[in-house]
Amino acid sequence: MKKITSIAALKNAIHVLEEERAVKEQAMKEQFLLTYESFKPAKLIGSTLKEMIASPYFVENILDTGIGLATGYLSRKIVVGTSSNIIRKFIGYVMQAGVSNFVSKHPGTIKSIGQIIYQNIFRKKDVDSDKS
Repeated sequence: MKKITSIAALKNAIHVLEEERAVKEQAMKEQFLLTYESFKPAKLIGSTLKEMIASPYFVENILDTGIGLATGYLSRKIVVGTSSNIIRKFIGYVMQAGVSNFVSKHPGTIKSIGQIIYQNIFRKKDVDSDKS
């Protein structure tokens, strides 16, 4: 900044500094309001959910867990059926937990086995229809 030698230059410099302060103060108020809005619990939860859903692994993990739970439930229903035997029900619940845990932790293995079985079933049909 250059040296101020007259009263008019001093008043002009003060005016420029006051305008600069007002602009910076307004920008700071706007930033404070944006920050305040972003820290509201609803906004935090919403942004966290958006980030989770946007993740490519989220949908895959949900599907793997859902498939694990469904297979566990089906295995329990197969073992227990409509039985009222307490021991059989207990074994069914243990089996459900084990199957659910295994399937949700090893989805790639389960998918590979399923693809092999699927290919073998339809390949046999194709081979049988080619022989005719």
